Amino acid sequence: MASSLLTMAATATGSQRFDTSSFGKTKLPFKPLTFRPSPLPSKGSFGPIIRSFQTPRSYCSPLIRDVSSQAIAKEYGGGEEATAQQIWEFARALWTFLRPHTFYGTLVASCSLASRVWIENPELMKWSIVTRAICGLVELLCGNSYIVGINQIYDIDIDIVNKPFLPIAAGNMTKKQAWFLTTSFLTVGLSLATFNSGPFLTSLYCFALLLGTLYTVPPFRLKRFPIAAFLCIALVRGFLVNFGVYYASRSVLGLPFQWSSPVAFITTFVTLFGLVIALTKDLSDIEGDRKYNITTFATKLGVRRLAFLGSGILILNYIAAILAAILMPQAFKRSILIPTHAAMAMSLVFQTRVLDQAKYTKEAASNFYMFLWKLFYAEYLIFPFI
Repeated sequence: MASSLLTMAATATGSQRFDTSSFGKTKLPFKPLTFRPSPLPSKGSFGPIIRSFQTPRSYCSPLIRDVSSQAIAKEYGGGEEATAQQIWEFARALWTFLRPHTFYGTLVASCSLASRVWIENPELMKWSIVTRAICGLVELLCGNSYIVGINQIYDIDIDIVNKPFLPIAAGNMTKKQAWFLTTSFLTVGLSLATFNSGPFLTSLYCFALLLGTLYTVPPFRLKRFPIAAFLCIALVRGFLVNFGVYYASRSVLGLPFQWSSPVAFITTFVTLFGLVIALTKDLSDIEGDRKYNITTFATKLGVRRLAFLGSGILILNYIAAILAAILMPQAFKRSILIPTHAAMAMSLVFQTRVLDQAKYTKEAASNFYMFLWKLFYAEYLIFPFI
């Protein structure tokens, strides 16, 4: 452009050479062009300009592409997608916050015990009973969610070491959000118990919530004391849930409470199972418990001894179940009780061996503990049919 102007000027003056040194002093025969920068485009119009100079997508690293696409989506109309993603991420954090394995345990236990009562008394079933049963189930799940929630709120530092995947420890949920959820579960649960369950069952419900609170909250923090800790878990998970749900299921049918051999069996069996869960829940948590001076059976006995102790108690539990079927054929169905418990005992021996061969790593200990919960679910799944 500049060279063309110089040539035009030289031609206009009849000169073959153009002395650039006199450019500022020589009067040109035409009006010089004035160059003014065009105004900057508005913020919203940068998109086409930027895109025309972007590096081809195939040459960008995945991280750069992801960040740029997220930024552009946020800046140019990606609000709905971003909101949906945020909702989905919070839903995942909430589900983890509920500790699904304990949630399933309460759900399966409640449905199994109620089903047993209803199978025995089908003529008394009404739709209004189903509504009350659903309210009772929500009440129990809210209580379970309150107990696991309050535990996570007060164990953030320990969970950062032992369970960094939990939402508060991982930073996926704020402490304020956790408090809101926990108090909401407590409020809903107590409200349902008051209006749906009657004074006696409400008092049992409150007692279970009290034990869950004392287990975690300072200055009591019963989890620091191994015997008190596993007694709390066994009492709530074993006796209170089984007795309470069975009592409530008969109550809504208008029947008085009455122990039966199968209910006595499941209550005793699961109470002992609750002891094993309480003993083995800290198998993978030794590092954090030692760091924060939390004394557990795992820190005192060691992972190997504790794993064998828990497995031994459960195997004795299975042997007792088989003997009960043999000695009390009028109370139990041998064809179901004996083979199922023999199979579960053998699978427990196998998993204990797997844990031993894995040298009791944190991952192997965690997998073993979750396998115990699967055995717990299995016991309730077969209970209505024994």
